[in-house]
Amino acid sequence: MKMSLPFALLFLAGVFLTSAEAQSSFSKLPDSYKKGVELALQNVNAHGGVQHHFLFFKSIQKSQIEAGFDVTYIYHNFYLKATQCQRGTENADTTTCAFRNDRPLIDCAICYKTYAGAIEAEPKPYVNCVHKPALTEVMQKERMDHCNKMGYSSGSPTLLAVIS
Repeated sequence: MKMSLPFALLFLAGVFLTSAEAQSSFSKLPDSYKKGVELALQNVNAHGGVQHHFLFFKSIQKSQIEAGFDVTYIYHNFYLKATQCQRGTENADTTTCAFRNDRPLIDCAICYKTYAGAIEAEPKPYVNCVHKPALTEVMQKERMDHCNKMGYSSGSPTLLAVIS
């Protein structure tokens, strides 16, 4: 089946626009959220079963609690998307590694504590990334329960109740 030239050009423009939007959305994230995405990317791209390099695609849900004394608790749910680059590609971005559209997205949920903008080791940051088709409602509930039980700040609202 032949693709008409106008449709092919429209399709290619959409691919480039999607890549540019994804890179733009990552650059627009506050630094505290970028650090969490980078942590998740390190985990995913280091996994033995992953063949392609993954990059941030888009945020689904973000929330944070300012606990005072320069302490912030962050929850971020976002998608990662496979690129055409092989795993381990250094300094990859969407201009050097175009997104693939033949692989499922990876749905990541992370929660962590920051102090003065840096991710704290305690409580241990929680990173949970799953191929989107395999993600169930039970898994989503377990993620939320885990983040809410991390014991961030007794008496404060739960992390997932604060939407920014």
